[in-house]
Amino acid sequence: MSNLSMLIGGQPAAASNGATFDRLNPLDGSLATRAPAATPADAVRAVEAAAAAFKTWSKTGPNERRALLLKAADALDARTPQFIEAMGAETGATAMWAGFNAHLAADMLREAAALTTQVAGEVIPSDVPGSLAMGVRQPAGVVLGIAPWNAPVILGTRAVATPLACGNTVILKGSELCPRTHQLIIESFQAAGFPDGVVNYLTNAPADAGAVVEAIVAHPAVRRVNFTGSTHVGRIIAQTAAKYLKPTVLELGGKAPLLVLDDADLDAAVNGAAFGAFANSGQICMSTERIIVDAQVADEFVKRFAAKASALPLGDPRKGPVVLGSVVDQSAVDRCNALIDDALAKGAKLVCGGKAENTLMPATVIDHVTPGMRIYREETFGPVKCVVRVSGVDEAVACANDNEFGLSAAVFGQDIAHAWQVAGRIESGICHINGPTVHDEAQMPFGGVKASGWGRFGGKAGIAEFTDLRWITVQTTPRHYPF
Repeated sequence: MSNLSMLIGGQPAAASNGATFDRLNPLDGSLATRAPAATPADAVRAVEAAAAAFKTWSKTGPNERRALLLKAADALDARTPQFIEAMGAETGATAMWAGFNAHLAADMLREAAALTTQVAGEVIPSDVPGSLAMGVRQPAGVVLGIAPWNAPVILGTRAVATPLACGNTVILKGSELCPRTHQLIIESFQAAGFPDGVVNYLTNAPADAGAVVEAIVAHPAVRRVNFTGSTHVGRIIAQTAAKYLKPTVLELGGKAPLLVLDDADLDAAVNGAAFGAFANSGQICMSTERIIVDAQVADEFVKRFAAKASALPLGDPRKGPVVLGSVVDQSAVDRCNALIDDALAKGAKLVCGGKAENTLMPATVIDHVTPGMRIYREETFGPVKCVVRVSGVDEAVACANDNEFGLSAAVFGQDIAHAWQVAGRIESGICHINGPTVHDEAQMPFGGVKASGWGRFGGKAGIAEFTDLRWITVQTTPRHYPF
C-alpha cells in the first residue's frame, strides 16, 4: 500500500483539510493506495504556483527545456518496474501493458524534447508598405491536464509533455483509480530537476472531482485544458471550460470499427483484430469494438478469430505473464455482462468466452450482431467484441459510420488502392490500413471526430494546441495615414 502526497510549487503537499481517499485493488479488494483528497483551495494553490513559475519557465531557452525533458524520459524509463507494480495493484494491468506504457511515455517525452526548437512562426506578406508582419507562437500559460487510468503512463505523460516543451507550466490531475501510477510520472520530472512550480500534481476523491476541476478552470491564469476519458465526462469538461472561455483538447470515447474486406489476408486481419480487441482487456480508447466482415469471408474469419481469442491466456497478472489481466472494477464486468445478455436475447451468437463473475474476464466474441442490439452502438470498454456481417463495401462503410464516435478505425484488404479509398470514407480521426486500430506514436496527430472529441495531441499538431498564435508587426518605414 502506498501513501501519497501531491506536489504544489515543488513541495510535497497533503490536502489542506487532511482528507484522503483509498484506491482498492480490483482483484482482491486490498488497499492499493491512499492519496490526498484535494480541496478547491488546494487546486487554487496549485494554479498560483504554476502561474508564478510560468514567468520564468516561459522565457527558458529551448535547449534547456529539451535537456530537462530528456532527463525526465530517462528517469521515467528507469521507473518501469515501479510502474508495473503500481498499475498491477491499482488497475489490474498486466506487466506487458504496463511496460509498454512506460516505454511509449518515455518516447513521448523525447519527442516533446525535440519539439522545443520547432515552436516556430512565419513571416506573412502585408499590404502595408514597410510592414514586417509575423505570426508568432508563444506559450499560453498554465495548462491543466486530466488523465485517465486505462493507459495511465502514456496518457498522463501526454497530458503535460508538449505543453512543457512549448514553455507552459502544468498541473496534472491524477486519476482517482491510479494516483500512485500518475505520481510516478511526477517523480520522474522531479528527478530530472524541473524548477519548482513548473510541474504540479493534484489528487482528489471521486466525489470532489467537479469542484476541484472547476476551481482550476475558473482561475484566470489557466489558459488550456486537456482531457482524455469518457465522452460523458468530456461533455462536462467542455461545458465547464466554455463557461470560462478556456480552449480545450478532448480525446474521448470510441467504438473503433475494423473492416475485413472480401480480399483481406485473413490471418493478418485475425492477428490485427485480436491485438486491437484484447490488448489491456479491451480497455483502450482505440480498442477494436466492431469487427465488420464481408459475408463472403465471414465464416472463415470468425472461425480463425475465435480460435485465437480462445487461446489468449487469462489470469491474475501478479502471478505470472498473461495477455488478459483484470478489468478495472466490477462495474466493468456488470456492463459487459449486460451487453452480452442483450445481444444473445436478440439473436446474436456467442462464439467464445462469455459472462464473467469477477474482474478476470475472458476474451469474448459475439457474432451476427445487428443494429438493434446495445453492443452494436455502446462502447464495451472490455474484452467483449462483436462481429457484424455485411454485403459489400458500401454496407461496410455505412456500418462503420453508423455510430456517434470517430476516433480510430482499420481496413484490411490486399488491394491497397481500394482499401485506401474505403479508409477515406470512414468518419474517424485515425485510420490504419492492414494494421490494428490500437496504434500510437508520439509524433503523430492523435485525436478524433464526432463524439470522440476535438483537437490533436502529438507532434506539431500539439504545438498548435498549446501555444497562442499572435500577429505582430514592425513598421520599418514611415507609414502614411489618411488623417
